[in-house]
Amino acid sequence: MSVQSLVSRKKKSFIGLPAPLGYVPGLGRGATGFTTRSDIGPARDADDISDDRHGPPVKKPRDGDDEEEDLNDANYDEFTGYGGSLCSKDPYDKDDEEADAVYEAVDKRMDEKRKERREKKLQEQIEKYRQERPKIQQQFSDLKRDLADVSMDEWLNIPEVGDARNRKQRNPRAEKYTPVPDSVLSRAAAQTGTSKVLSEHDQKFGGLNTPYGTNTPGGSTPGDIDMKKIGQARNTLMDIKLTQVSDSVSGQTVVDPKGYLTDLQSMLPSHGGDINDVKKARLLLKSVRETNPKHPPAWIASARLEEVTGKIQAARNLIMKGCEECPKSEDAWLEAARLMPGDQAKAVVAQAVRQLPQSVRIWSKASDLETELKAKKRVFRKALENIPNSVKLWKLAVEMEDEEEARIMLSRAVECCPTSVELWLALARLENYSNARKVLNKARENIPTDRLIWVSAAKLEEANNNIPMVEKIIERALNSLRANMVEINKEQWLKDAEDCEKSGSMHTCQAIVQAVIGIGVEEEDKKHTWMEDAESCAVHGAYECARAIYAYALSVFPSKKSIWLRAAYFEKNYGTRESLEALLQRAVAHCPKAEVLWLMGAKSKWLAGDVPAARSILALAFQANPNSEEIWLAAVKLESENNEFERARRLLQKARASAPTARVFMKSVKLEWCMGEINNAKSLLEDATKHYPDFPKLWMMKGQIEEQEGHLVEAREAYNQGLKKCPHAIPLWLLLSRLEERSGQLIKSRSILEKARLKNPQTPELWLEAVRLENRGGMRNIAQNLMAKALQECSSSGILWSEAIFMEPRPQRKTKSVDALRRCEHDANVLLAASKMFWSERKIGKAREWFNRTVKIDQDNGDAWANFYKFELMHGDEETQTNILKRCTNAEPRHGEHWCVVSKNIKNWRLKVEELLPLVTEALPIPT
Repeated sequence: MSVQSLVSRKKKSFIGLPAPLGYVPGLGRGATGFTTRSDIGPARDADDISDDRHGPPVKKPRDGDDEEEDLNDANYDEFTGYGGSLCSKDPYDKDDEEADAVYEAVDKRMDEKRKERREKKLQEQIEKYRQERPKIQQQFSDLKRDLADVSMDEWLNIPEVGDARNRKQRNPRAEKYTPVPDSVLSRAAAQTGTSKVLSEHDQKFGGLNTPYGTNTPGGSTPGDIDMKKIGQARNTLMDIKLTQVSDSVSGQTVVDPKGYLTDLQSMLPSHGGDINDVKKARLLLKSVRETNPKHPPAWIASARLEEVTGKIQAARNLIMKGCEECPKSEDAWLEAARLMPGDQAKAVVAQAVRQLPQSVRIWSKASDLETELKAKKRVFRKALENIPNSVKLWKLAVEMEDEEEARIMLSRAVECCPTSVELWLALARLENYSNARKVLNKARENIPTDRLIWVSAAKLEEANNNIPMVEKIIERALNSLRANMVEINKEQWLKDAEDCEKSGSMHTCQAIVQAVIGIGVEEEDKKHTWMEDAESCAVHGAYECARAIYAYALSVFPSKKSIWLRAAYFEKNYGTRESLEALLQRAVAHCPKAEVLWLMGAKSKWLAGDVPAARSILALAFQANPNSEEIWLAAVKLESENNEFERARRLLQKARASAPTARVFMKSVKLEWCMGEINNAKSLLEDATKHYPDFPKLWMMKGQIEEQEGHLVEAREAYNQGLKKCPHAIPLWLLLSRLEERSGQLIKSRSILEKARLKNPQTPELWLEAVRLENRGGMRNIAQNLMAKALQECSSSGILWSEAIFMEPRPQRKTKSVDALRRCEHDANVLLAASKMFWSERKIGKAREWFNRTVKIDQDNGDAWANFYKFELMHGDEETQTNILKRCTNAEPRHGEHWCVVSKNIKNWRLKVEELLPLVTEALPIPT
């Protein structure tokens, strides 16, 4: 048998074959898989055997071991018996499942019948409960929002929570200490002390042995210590001290009880830092002084450290030693003079002057230490002998003298300091006219590059009525400065012009403006730059400068209507009526086609009471602008305001014939309506609506006239016809909706507003009217939903946010106002709502501040003025009320919901602003 046959007999049959399905190596001997760091997920499959090969045996249920029934008393009911299912032991088959599904569907259907009503009722109960008892979170939401503005210091300074313990725990009884009697002290001393003297007993019985054969426990008691006598001596010493500070005559104490603690406090160092830090600083400064004794800051710092810690004498010693080491240090001598008392300080300064005779600061300190005026003058004169070229010393010395002596000193000063402009100008101010001219000429020779000398020369000539020389001097100044290579800075010269105006030199101011306003400005930027310069001067209060800039700009651009308008508004705000009228006469001569300039001139004459002059201006305007609608209407207004109604009618008739426009027809209808001629107004409206069917105000007036006469059907027809021609006229939709609401047709009014919103999306006025309609109808929930939709569609509408603020309960209004201000920061309606909110909360100062902010942002809002005036009537004085009335009259508001209701009422058509304001105020409700 061969070897090969033996090998193949021992070889197993499965070697080299693939493993059978489900084979796991090592499973028979209990091996399991393991997880390495590179593995992701579980290391073995879910069907692998468990690691716990010897787990607890599974309990086999016994036959008939069913689930026991719950027989507790808690599960028993008198009517139904024990709880649980009767069929729980029976098998659950398909029929049972189908029956359960049917019953469940029936229960669900029955629940849905009342679900909406039940949920609505529950929601109303919750809203009512929340309005009566808002959540703590809602009450403090505004305060929580304000926490974002709390700084770290304010947070750390919040006081700790108070102690909640009872009074006995908070205030425990203090421990009582009873003084030990002297007898106890003497007994203790006798037991522990030693004595150097042998008593008779010790001498007789042999020291430590007693007659009874025992040792004494502590030796003998000392006979010299008497604690009673020590206490008496202490009391005697206290009596002597008290007697020393008491009055021997009346027995009253001479110790000041109020100043006693103050005196003790003054003895303590004022430095509140750590004593270890002071020691370290003292050691470091000592090291610096020893390392470099010629370093003055080290001595000064050391002296100030001792001063802070209360050791003033040590500080003086250190600084004097520093002056010895650094005799040429100006700061060291000044510090020594500061630390020394009066007379010693003078001695220190005298010593400093000997060391540093050229120091201006030391001489100034020497003057400050003197108390008499004569001594101060003497010090300054001595100083000027040593430092004749110090401008500061000359100025200080001149301030001490009277006018004549000052002039003499300044004559000497300009010789010593020929480059000081201040000294030259001061001398020129003290001299007469001829000498001042000579002084300024000398100053120009010495300082040819300074502009202030030239400006002073021009002001001098103007003060002496030599007006023609002013412009020549300014021109020479610019030429001379350019020749001396000095850059002409327009801003600096305009600042000098403003200073000249403040000092009363108007001609110099105008000459400077005319000379420098065109420097450094490109041709295309001239108009824009000059208008900005004029506005800047007006803001600074330099009205003459602004007037000069406008005059120069008009001389360069005489036909620019915008410049004439700006100049006219400037004169209207800051000038007089005469200056405004003179400017307007020049304006219409250069721009005869500018209707607004003619109208401003006519209005100025009319307000002054000169009606014939106003008529003549309008007649000239007609010649320059034939068939101009604005001029026709201005003439009509002039006649109607002066009770010339027949002339106004004739003018309107001519205007309809020569310049027929929708506005002319509208004014014609309004005049007839106001005069009570309803039939004429209707006939004019019929004619006007045929010619101008797309002018919505005509249809509005037609409907309002019909409403006034009680013809609701005709009014509805007029509004509907107008909406067919003008579907985007929002006031027409609002008038029709309110007409239906007044007729009791709430549903129809609602549908009209919905139709209007479809044709005019993102219109806040329509959303606001819809919300108010639901509120007036008592549908508060619908109004809330509409407001939410409105704010989503028109998120930046101020009128919607202002209405939303007051629809909230009082605790949530502040939070809503914060959101509104974030969305519409500069909207007058939101600011007005915030002002009324503060008013309702009785925050008077804050409300007044917000009212001022509102009328400043939008002066044309009549509702803001009326609310402000009503607020001042209730909480202000007579002066503030008059001020508000005056400001409102100047602003001439034309818009506002409540304002337009009163001002556009036919009964009030002739009332002025100061008469309308009290009427609007009376109609306004007080915010709650």
